[in-house]
Parts: sequence; C-alpha cells; structure tokens
Amino acid sequence: MTELSRPTREHADALEELVDRLGADCAAAVHPEEIAALLESEGLNDRRIRERYGYADSFALAEELFGRVPRAHHRAPAPDPGAGSRTELLRCLVRGIVFTLPALAFVLGSPFLSGPPGTRGLPAGTFTLLAGALCGWAWSQALSHRAHFWLGLGGPPGRRAAARALARGAAAGVAASVTVAGGVSLLTGGAPWPVWVFCVGQAGYLACATVLLVLGHERALLAALLPVTVGGVLSALRDDLPEAWRAALLGASLAAVLVLAVLTVLAELGARDEESAPRYPSLSPPLWSSVPYGLLGLGVGVLVMLAILADVLRDAALGSIAAPTALALSLSMGPAEYLLGRFRHRTLGRLRDLTGFAGFRTTVAVELARGMLCYLALLLPLAWLGSLAWPYAPGAEPGRLLLLLLLGATLWAALLLQAFGRIWAAVTACGLAAGAELAGLLLPAFAGVDALTVQLAVCGATALVLPPLAWALLGRATAHR
Repeated sequence: MTELSRPTREHADALEELVDRLGADCAAAVHPEEIAALLESEGLNDRRIRERYGYADSFALAEELFGRVPRAHHRAPAPDPGAGSRTELLRCLVRGIVFTLPALAFVLGSPFLSGPPGTRGLPAGTFTLLAGALCGWAWSQALSHRAHFWLGLGGPPGRRAAARALARGAAAGVAASVTVAGGVSLLTGGAPWPVWVFCVGQAGYLACATVLLVLGHERALLAALLPVTVGGVLSALRDDLPEAWRAALLGASLAAVLVLAVLTVLAELGARDEESAPRYPSLSPPLWSSVPYGLLGLGVGVLVMLAILADVLRDAALGSIAAPTALALSLSMGPAEYLLGRFRHRTLGRLRDLTGFAGFRTTVAVELARGMLCYLALLLPLAWLGSLAWPYAPGAEPGRLLLLLLLGATLWAALLLQAFGRIWAAVTACGLAAGAELAGLLLPAFAGVDALTVQLAVCGATALVLPPLAWALLGRATAHR
C-alpha cells in the first residue's frame, strides 16, 4: 500500500464510505487495475484522491480496495450472443460471401482491363486500379470505425448520426480514391479510359457497400451483387460473352448498390425519434481517431494484395494469380467476425468467474489459440475449394498454403487487437510487414530472391510476433471492459 501521508480519521471515514458504495464492483475485480479504471470512471482523479482519501494516486487506492474487499462476483453470466445462434452465424457467412463476390467484377470486366503493356510489363492501368482499390479499402475501414462510434450510442439519434457520417464519408472516399488513382496513373504512364471508368465504379461500389454493411443490410447487398455474380460465372465458362452484356451486368450491380445505399441513408435520416430517445449534440469524435483504422486497412490490404499478386508484380506475364488464396481470405472474413465475437464472450465470462489474475491470463491464451486454430482450420478447405476452379501454379501449392496460414495468423491477431482498441500495435506490425514485402518484391537488390521466399520470411516473422503481442496486451483485465 502506497500512501501520500498518514491517513487521518476523515480519510478513513471517506474510505469506508467508498467501500460501501463500490464494494460490489471491487469484489468482482480480478486485478487492482480494474478498480483503478472504475475510480477514474467515477471522476476521482489523483488530486481528489490525495485530498479525500490520503493516497498518492488511483493505483495506490485501487490496491488498498483490492486487498480490503473479498473477491465475490455479483454479476450473472451474460447470455452468449453467438452460442447456438444460427442467425448470427448466418449473418457472418453472408458477409463472407459479400466480401468475395465483388472479385467476379474483375473476371467480368477483364476485356476492358487488358490494355497495352505498361509499367513492369503489366497491362496499362494496373497500378491505377490497385492504388484506387487500396485507398478505397483503407478509407472504408476508417469510415466504418467512425460510423460504429455513433451506432454504439444507440437509439434512432445514433443511427441517424451514423448514416449522416456514412453519407459524407462515402462521397469523400470516392473523391479520395479517384484522386489517388490519378496520381499513380501520372507516375506510371497513364491508363486507358475503360480502366478509368472501372476505377470510378470500383470506388463507388466500395463507398456504397460500406454504407450497407455498417448499417446491417448484408442481404440487400448480396441481392444487388446478383448481376455481377451471374456475369462473372458466365464469363468464366465462356470467353465470347459480348462486351455489351458485360458492361450491362457490371452497371446493373453498381446501380443497384448505389440506389440501395441512398435509400438506406434517406430512411435512417428520416426515421422519427422515440419520445424517450436520447440526443447526442456534441459528441463527434475527432477525425484523427479513425486514422489508425484506415492505416490498418491499408497495411492488411497490401499484405493480401501481395499474397495474391506477388508473382504477377514480380514476373508480369510469367507470374500467376493466387486465386485460391484470394477466395479463402475473402470468404473467411465473415466467419472471422463470428470467432472474434466468441472470443470476447468467452473471456468476459471467465472474467466474471475467476478470482485470480494469473488464471485470467491463461484463459486469454487458451481462447486466443482456440480462435486462431479455428480460423486457420477454415482457411485450408476454402483454399482447396478455390483450387478446384483456379489451381495454384504447378509446384507452388505447399508454399502457397503455408503462406496462407502464416498470413491468416497475422490477420487474426491484427483483427483481435483492432476489436479491443489496441489498434496501434496492429498498425505497426502490419505496416512493417507490408513495407518489408514491398521492398523485397520491388527493389532491384532483391531481384534474385524468389517472391514466395520473401513473403514466407516476412509473414513468418510477423506471425511469430503478433499473436504473443496480442496475448500480452489482452491479458490485462482492463482490456476487456
């Protein structure tokens, strides 16, 4: 126990009053830091604690309360929103499918994208498309974080504020994606006009899809993707599909997504408040608070893009696209959300039941390993499913599958850290990994090194560091409050 001075009678009386008032919550704590967080939430800063209770700071007072109040848990276990919930699992599976189907737009639009050779022997405009896609993905992650802040406040006012933020952010995101794509186009020698049309449509789709996904309209988005899905399948089966049909099917899906997004936003903005609904006049979070979520989206996007296109970026026409990797990662994103929810529920449940901090850290390690193993076990059959239609290059399958597992471990740990607000740890790890892979694949000094070797080394190192880091950060009880 750390004291500022010898406690007076007034300090002792105030402490007894505090124990009576917060005793139930202190009894449920598994570590003094939990009580320190509780004291801060009560508005007790260090100055007030010194004056009222005679302790140096909130941590010293928390240690005293932790030792004084016996461990007892007054809270009943919360119901598991995912256990046995077919609705929640189905929703996550639908989201995984929705993340995957847009890739068929590239199959359907391939005749419009196969222009004359450009930078590194790739079709002109390739880097323009990739830059626009990465910018749009990063922007959508930052925008989702901002919108979920409003949704977390609850009620019609919260949904209306989220819809307003999504509408403004989606328009700005389209402008940002097209601007970034334009800058890259200037640096790489320009892009044909069909590529520009596709790039603008890609930016519009990402913006509108973000609106629908954040506001919970996954099934409507799935229905809107039906034209491009049918067209992509037809295009894969026959090469002579008329270009007019291709353009019409692409345009139909894009128009449907745009109309649905606009109607959804208008419906949310026009919804009437309930009589007792709260209002949130001046709670807007600063814009910079969403920046790390966009940076994480960019880092993860680069890692996934390189896992799929590294051979093509290195060897142009001689390289091959790792389509099974693309299918496995995109389909797995929905189930990954479900597993993240299960991890949160299980750790919170154990936090209520345990009376020791060491046991909780063990629980976090077990649940983290369980969630990661379940996710990795899902990736392999999904990759096998993709290889039936688009096999890996001959002889590359073992290495590609190992890379998929290493990247899966990295993504799982990064998503877990993001879900619990430890965003900068995930940003740093994924950013360093993305930069290292880009350097190893594009710099002349590494021209003699196989692209897959570079990726295995970088993803292997990241997969060894990030999960233990996640355990170290999430093993603290205060990370789960």
